[in-house]
Amino acid sequence: MQKKLSEMKAELEAAGREELPQLLEEFAKDERAGAAALVQRFRRKLAKEEKEDARLYEMLSYERKYEKYPHICGIDEAGRGPLAGPVVAGAVILPKGCTIRYLNDSKQLSEKMREQLYDEIMEKAVAVGVGMASPARIDEINILQATYEAMREAIGKLSVKPDILLNDAVRIPDVATEQVPIIKGDAKSLSIAAASVIAKVTRDRLMREYDKIMPEYGFASHKGYGAAAHIEALRKYGPSPIHRATFLKNICEQREAKL
Repeated sequence: MQKKLSEMKAELEAAGREELPQLLEEFAKDERAGAAALVQRFRRKLAKEEKEDARLYEMLSYERKYEKYPHICGIDEAGRGPLAGPVVAGAVILPKGCTIRYLNDSKQLSEKMREQLYDEIMEKAVAVGVGMASPARIDEINILQATYEAMREAIGKLSVKPDILLNDAVRIPDVATEQVPIIKGDAKSLSIAAASVIAKVTRDRLMREYDKIMPEYGFASHKGYGAAAHIEALRKYGPSPIHRATFLKNICEQREAKL
């Protein structure tokens, strides 16, 4: 007696990764159009999962290379380019062998996915540290030095001391721990990708809070970056207390010329 399509679907959904190929082969013998559609759907799902497995394997290449170090820490920042708000750094130590599916460079993820991954990272990580440099500090020492300062703060807030740092592109001054700068590291190392998500989500949440206090600037939508609506608000209202004065010279000069 043929199985009902609903029964086949339930079996496919319940099957583990190892069982699924054999089950698909068996169900592919069923000539009904509905069965063929089910098989095709789950084959696509299996192919997607296998592709993600391969991507994750590559994302752990640096973690494998430096596996002799007990605690590998990924470092990344968010907010170097905006006109307003702090620069935020994240430092994350993941457990050995940890895989977090679909974790990637935060810029490649939707806001919803970043929020979901943030929770998973916080749940699974051995330690997480966050550091910030304010707009005033950025104006005082420049964005690069402020970024380094935020990164050092993030490292200092880790509850476990890292044995090696995998950094997104930079080498952080005045840090004794061994460092490995990796160009586009947030897309090449799972640890750095985790740090990028922590930094990005932390900063975005903060900018949404600023939006409640100063809604005229639209911080919730553009997060302080130089969107057209943000530039227009700056020309209309002038800079707020969280704007970076050193980033606004031309905009402010144009506003003063109009007044």
